[in-house]
Amino acid sequence: MSSLTRLGCVAVLLGAVCLNGCMQVGPDFQPQREAWSAHWSSASIEQVVARGTQPDIRQWWRIFGDANLERLIADADANNGDLKIAGLRVLEARAQLGIALAGRYPQVQQANADVLYAARKRSDGFNTRSGGYWQYGAGLSIGWELDFWGRFSRAIESADAAFFAAQANRDAALVLLHAQVADTYFTMRTAEARLRIARENAQLQKRSYDIAQKLFKSGETDELDFQQAKTQYLGTQSSIPELQSQIVLAHHALSVLLGRPPGPLPELDAQSGKVGVVPLVNRAVLQDVPADLLLRRPDVRAAEYQMAAQSAQIGVAKADLYPSVSLLGSLVWSASSLTGSPNTLALVAGPSITWNLFDHGRIINNVRVQDARLQQLTVAYQNTVREAAREADDAATALIASLQRDAILNDAQGAARRSLTLANTIYREGYSDFQRVLDAQRALFAQQDAYVVNRSNAVGSLVAVYKALGGGWDTEQPPIDAATRAQMRQRTDWGDLLNEADSASVSRSQTEGASR
Repeated sequence: MSSLTRLGCVAVLLGAVCLNGCMQVGPDFQPQREAWSAHWSSASIEQVVARGTQPDIRQWWRIFGDANLERLIADADANNGDLKIAGLRVLEARAQLGIALAGRYPQVQQANADVLYAARKRSDGFNTRSGGYWQYGAGLSIGWELDFWGRFSRAIESADAAFFAAQANRDAALVLLHAQVADTYFTMRTAEARLRIARENAQLQKRSYDIAQKLFKSGETDELDFQQAKTQYLGTQSSIPELQSQIVLAHHALSVLLGRPPGPLPELDAQSGKVGVVPLVNRAVLQDVPADLLLRRPDVRAAEYQMAAQSAQIGVAKADLYPSVSLLGSLVWSASSLTGSPNTLALVAGPSITWNLFDHGRIINNVRVQDARLQQLTVAYQNTVREAAREADDAATALIASLQRDAILNDAQGAARRSLTLANTIYREGYSDFQRVLDAQRALFAQQDAYVVNRSNAVGSLVAVYKALGGGWDTEQPPIDAATRAQMRQRTDWGDLLNEADSASVSRSQTEGASR
């Protein structure tokens, strides 16, 4: 190869380096946050939140101080199927990013080699001779489309945003999972508390029923008192199977959330300390203002990353409007076993320009399609933020109402208990009929049950406040658990991608924690 040829190749390569990625068509992504979201709050939110450091909003369930709940959430993090799928989607998005990154390098790389045997027959009129020879060849071809208009850099930008969106979606799955576990757990505890109240009242009503039965049989009272006492007792008894069923159904729901088949939960059956206890926590502890927490909600972040990914797709589509500049090169070697035949080595290299000038509007309409999709995602993002704000405000409003009712219902059940005592005393002394005793028993059961149900509503509203503000996305579990990792490695060479997905999750978790 001559010096001039070598200089030409060097110049072409330098030009490729300079031109590759020197321009990006399409819009640069700009967040589309509405002005109100930067300073959003509400009177209800401010009334039910408190500033503090413990517990961290990422692990808000620790505010209840319930070791059983914390154990259930840890088990759900390790075994929940939906969470595993979300982790695998993070890995899929990372592999898609790898595909996009490959666009920075030559797109056509082809090597070939061949060995041929040729036979020939030659006649000069007197002698006929035959023979054969071997022919060898090898070649290498390279085609490199320069990223002159940013087609590949925009594709990488899109895939990178999609990767972060997948991570945010996994965080959103964690937020939802932890809220579901807590809700289901306290639903079970509420049913246990209501079952205890029903049994206590059934025993109380059973004594009245037995007394009414004896008095009726002895002729001291008429049948009406006896039948009314029986009706009330059996009505309370009928609520017990339903409450037992609610407890079993809650066990089944927790089992599925924990990645198990429906069935009993031995670890809860062995722990009786919290059975039938429904706590009352009147404040959500936050480490930041509600507006910032709202915009950091995982599903809100995922919606914004999806917008960024789609914005880059507009640039990918626009690049098709311009000429495609490529560098092509081939290196070919050939040789033969024929005596005197030369070996040849040929190098062919040069630029290539292709431009689809007559596409009948296909490219520009594809750009329009991508832009319309971006606008759809923009509206969807804004709707997501509004819906998140509504969820938080609704949950805070419901919590305030439940807290206000708690004191009232507590006084009401105390008054009902005192009324029953007075009704029994007056009845025994003969100053009232048996109906007043039955009414007092009925009122006590109703007020005690309403008090526990309201406590359950308060707990559910507090969980909803934390969920609406995006709390609860912290976990010690990696996106891909060890068993799944081993199974996937047996099928496919994953290289370092499995480790990269875990590292990205840990790094992002530390960054988010520091920002709070």
